[in-house]
Order: sequence, then C-alpha cells, then structure tokens
Amino acid sequence: MNNHREWSVGCRDIAGRRRDVTVFVRGGRVVLVAPPGETAVFSPLDVGRLRAALRDAVVDATVED
Repeated sequence: MNNHREWSVGCRDIAGRRRDVTVFVRGGRVVLVAPPGETAVFSPLDVGRLRAALRDAVVDATVED
C-alpha cells in the first residue's frame, strides 16, 4: 500500500516568520522536512499537531512494511 500521505505542521522560524514542517513516509521510514536552514519554533498547539502527524506517519510506515 502506497498512498503517499503528507502532513504539514505550521511553525515559526527564529525571526517569527511563518514556516511549515512536513512529515511523510518513504520506504517505511518517517521523514521530517524542516524549513531549510531554519530553526522551527512550535506553539503548544502546533506541538500537538506535530505529534498527531508523527503518529499518523508511523501508522502509515507500518502499513508499508
């Protein structure tokens, strides 16, 4: 099964600009793509969204095996 789901979680960089961290599954592994060359700063609500995206990605990665 290969449905290529992808999750995007909002965050801010160290300068306060809006950015996104992307989570997806490739080859049965969970991949995080952060803003290039940036530090991702999450609000508490965004941390919950990142956690949910990681949980969903792990489920998808398990299905790919």
